Amino acid sequence: MNSEGSILEARNLEVRRGGVSILDIAHLEVPEGKVLCLIGPNGAGKSSLLLALSCLLKSFRGEIVFKRKKVGSSYTAFDYRRNLAMVFQEPLLFDTTVFENVAAGLRIRNVERDFLKRTVDECLDRFGISHLADRSARKLSGGEAQRTSLARAFAVRPEIIFLDEPFSSLDPPTRESLIVDLDVILKETRTTGIMATHDQMEALRLSDRIAVMNGGKIIQEGVPADVMNHPVDEFVASFVGIETVLAGKVTRRNIGTFTVSVAGRDIEALGEANPGEPVILCIRPENVTVATGLSHEITSARNIFSGTVKKIVPSGAFYKIELDCGFPLVAYVTNNAREDLSMREGMNLKASFKATAIHAIRKKSLPGPGE
Repeated sequence: MNSEGSILEARNLEVRRGGVSILDIAHLEVPEGKVLCLIGPNGAGKSSLLLALSCLLKSFRGEIVFKRKKVGSSYTAFDYRRNLAMVFQEPLLFDTTVFENVAAGLRIRNVERDFLKRTVDECLDRFGISHLADRSARKLSGGEAQRTSLARAFAVRPEIIFLDEPFSSLDPPTRESLIVDLDVILKETRTTGIMATHDQMEALRLSDRIAVMNGGKIIQEGVPADVMNHPVDEFVASFVGIETVLAGKVTRRNIGTFTVSVAGRDIEALGEANPGEPVILCIRPENVTVATGLSHEITSARNIFSGTVKKIVPSGAFYKIELDCGFPLVAYVTNNAREDLSMREGMNLKASFKATAIHAIRKKSLPGPGE
């Protein structure tokens, strides 16, 4: 990424607790006007990174650069924080009205009264809570409270807004409605956002870039399509929704493709690899087609296997079909497809996927005896 287009940059950032490193970020850039989502399991370091980037958690070493100025020398931490806003998982509201909660940051800044009212009214309207202006914050639902918290954050017109799991405590309909509104507002205001979440679907909905974290480190960072479809290792693959991750060894190099032996079955993948090379094959479930026999859709694919349905699991708008093809394989089907195939556990199906649907992670061969 070109640092000229970034608003925030972390370099060699490390945070320690009790002498133990809990965060170790070699380099991270946040593009101005874009949304970066930090995803990873609980304890991956997402919240710690948000707190460190906002100077609310003291770093052991490293530097934070805001708009090409180093925070702490060229730019004081206090001046830097005045350009930020933060929204936590649980809304931290004052025991007063919704209007006064949204106005709190502006009052601290001693803005002119007419500007304050105009700004607060605008933010209340943006988040659909104008009718709650005079209501006590103590009487709000979870969704209303989080909308108030977000409106308060946007009221100070931050250059960067930090969001720490802002939807995790909300019910699905409330979460969906708030994600839609937040996405629109972030784009309209061109506010730079950094959000921590363990939900990959939230990240896909909101982000321009995704950083996958584990053990206090960034394992992979890039545009969503690249991270989701071309993971750098097995951990990232499993975390971004690639249900089928297979270890195998290359047996043949072809023209534009190579053949991998997995549990005695040959799988053809697009790309280049050398015979004897160990690889990890990643196949997304939406790229696997199932049928009761050879059909037009099946015959166009390079990889066709017979498999037994081991499990059928409802998964939102789809059903997750777990197959045993001599190796485990997962496919997604619609409810209509499941009914058309009279799908049930124990039945035999044909499963297929194209060579182009496979992402192969090449691994270094282990040294032989005496090497």
